[in-house]
Amino acid sequence: MRSWTVHLPPGAGRGSVPATGLGRPPMLIPEGFSFWAFLFGPFWLLAHRAWLVGVVVLFGLIVLNLIPDPYGIAAALAAHLLLGFQGQDLRRWTLARRGWSLAHVVQGRDAEGALARLLQAEPRLLPLYAAEVAR
Repeated sequence: MRSWTVHLPPGAGRGSVPATGLGRPPMLIPEGFSFWAFLFGPFWLLAHRAWLVGVVVLFGLIVLNLIPDPYGIAAALAAHLLLGFQGQDLRRWTLARRGWSLAHVVQGRDAEGALARLLQAEPRLLPLYAAEVAR
């Protein structure tokens, strides 16, 4: 099973249900290595709306490509490996900067299983997901 962290949107405390007007249900982020972050690096970060980190990583990879071979290739590979291992943590950091709060850690085989366990543990979040499905 895989662990997932659950993040509540800004303005939603641990003890309260976020207002449905926020329009954002809690976000689940998996733990562990991200193959897509390893493969696509800064573009994966940008796709996940981690703008600041994505631009910094893109700039860093461009600088690494200016290093002469074979050190440049090794440095770029190391940077991509680091992104694979730390990509999900960079997403969590970005959410924390935006005011999202870490609420829970759940386990599940996939995102749907983790969501089912979350809703079982926190039934007060059901209306938020019901509104999301109705859209």
